[in-house]
Amino acid sequence: MHGHLYPAGLPGGPGRWPTLEVEADAGRIMRGDTVFREVRPALWDLTARLGELDAAGIDVQVVSPVPVTLTYWAEPRQAAEYARALNDGLAAQVADSGGRLRGLGTVPLQDTALAVDELTRVMTELGLRGAEIGTVIGDHELDAPSLRPFFEAAEALGAVLFVHPMDGGKGAVRRTGQPYDFGLGMLTDTALATAALVFGGVLEDFPGLRIALAHGCGTFSLAYPRLKFMAQRGGHARADELVRSLWVDSLVFDPAHLPLLVERFGEDHVMVGTDHPFMPGQLSAAPAAVRDAAHRGLLTERQASAVLGANAARLFGLGDAPSPTGDIAG
Repeated sequence: MHGHLYPAGLPGGPGRWPTLEVEADAGRIMRGDTVFREVRPALWDLTARLGELDAAGIDVQVVSPVPVTLTYWAEPRQAAEYARALNDGLAAQVADSGGRLRGLGTVPLQDTALAVDELTRVMTELGLRGAEIGTVIGDHELDAPSLRPFFEAAEALGAVLFVHPMDGGKGAVRRTGQPYDFGLGMLTDTALATAALVFGGVLEDFPGLRIALAHGCGTFSLAYPRLKFMAQRGGHARADELVRSLWVDSLVFDPAHLPLLVERFGEDHVMVGTDHPFMPGQLSAAPAAVRDAAHRGLLTERQASAVLGANAARLFGLGDAPSPTGDIAG
């Protein structure tokens, strides 16, 4: 449930606006005149993507925007127009995939009313399953009062919200650059967002929300006992229940970490995530890690089977998906 797609032909712009430059067998995401990231054709080319899914034995993939396209810093109307174009392009690839892709869009969360309008369109007109949102919206954490109308709408629409770290986790910890941004920043950023949802009243106010978090929910699963201890001292009595209402991907790069995800979030709330096409080899390695965990007795066969497909099928409503002979991943 954690794969990314960047539709070709999106409008760009100066400064921070991202632009995808495409060549025959390579591409790059630009920010102004600066190369933000070198990318492969599977990011924008449906044929290339489906070929890689076939090679890895993946039946269905859930795709979402590249986080650099979450333009919360932009003027709201411009951001809404960009989100609309991105969602149209992503939905077109989903529609052309022959049932192999399911999609999550994006919304301009710097303006809650515009975000609600676009989420409604995404769900009712484009046939997408929800939206990817950042871990922080400008200067606002996810428990900010200004975001409550958006969460109310998402709950009413039955939208899946996929929370992904922003700016590669930059600024979430003292050190920057690699391996710190990838190894600590993104994970800490995700944990902070999760804490806001759990302890900031969002999940209590909107119990029907369907929220999934990237990268195994970051460092949250490790930090949770300490967070829970202090929250209970402050009178918070429902932490376990609220945490187990969240969904997470399995992208933790170590089979030994998977049992902790199952313990924290429940065996029915963990799904295969690959970060395709950005993480080399993970389209095959992430499902293999789940099978390895079962082989080593770290997960039961029932738990592994749920993580490999049944959980994502239930969350994203994949009853109409092709009969799986492989895995459901992102």
